[in-house]
Amino acid sequence: MSKLLWFFYLAIGLYLVGGVLLWAFQNKLIFLPTRASLGTPATVGLEYESLTLKTPDGEQLDAWFVPAKNARGTILFCHGNAGNISNRIHSIRLFNKLGLSVLIFDYRGYGNSTGTPSEHGTYTDAQAAWDYLVEKRGLSSGNIIVFGRSLGAAVAANLATKNKPRALILETAFLSVAKMAQEIYRIYPARLLTWIKFDTSAALAKIKSPVLLIHSREDEIIPYAHGQALFKQARNPKMFLEIFGNHNDGFLTSGALYTSGIDRFLKLHLEPKIGRKSP
Repeated sequence: MSKLLWFFYLAIGLYLVGGVLLWAFQNKLIFLPTRASLGTPATVGLEYESLTLKTPDGEQLDAWFVPAKNARGTILFCHGNAGNISNRIHSIRLFNKLGLSVLIFDYRGYGNSTGTPSEHGTYTDAQAAWDYLVEKRGLSSGNIIVFGRSLGAAVAANLATKNKPRALILETAFLSVAKMAQEIYRIYPARLLTWIKFDTSAALAKIKSPVLLIHSREDEIIPYAHGQALFKQARNPKMFLEIFGNHNDGFLTSGALYTSGIDRFLKLHLEPKIGRKSP
């Protein structure tokens, strides 16, 4: 066998092995949970309730409810693919300053939550958080804003297709795992290899709630073009907020641009409709 032919077969073999690994280890590539806690809302001077939310399939989710004085609404916070709720304390403080109560939860397998993360599991976990707000705290859907960042945006969008939140906020969102995989692994037919979908685009097409899309041109992980494409696909009423900074700290780097943009969106779409269930 010639060296050229040998190198050809080796390249083909490595290519096929890479494709198999990409298919087989998607969970490991997408879900990056940590167990260690970096603090609580009390670390930044916020009162909070530590909760355990139960899912229909028997998992127990670690969660915090952080109340705001004279709350104008409640954020149901779906976080990204890495870390746990303790990595989102700065976001919780920003929402609190905007007069919003926050329910944030860890997906199964994250933080102190039981179980193993999966796409379907995240959807089930988000629904359990929604049910807690409606059934246990007595909030009406008109008082709930669903918020998702990065992978959490796909979870939040899916949740909004099954319920009727007052508004939906998607920050640094991607179109779908398949679209992201195609851009990262260009030599593979990534769309055919991805069995984890997280299809934000497909979910967004079904949502009638007001939508705010937030994205930075400097996002080094999820291209700005994804946020633009999602905004075009979203139904009216909708709003786009361009921030600056990288993927993980753009909300902090942007400062008042970020908070004033969200405040403007809330004034347009939340305050006239807040309320609780009728007795």
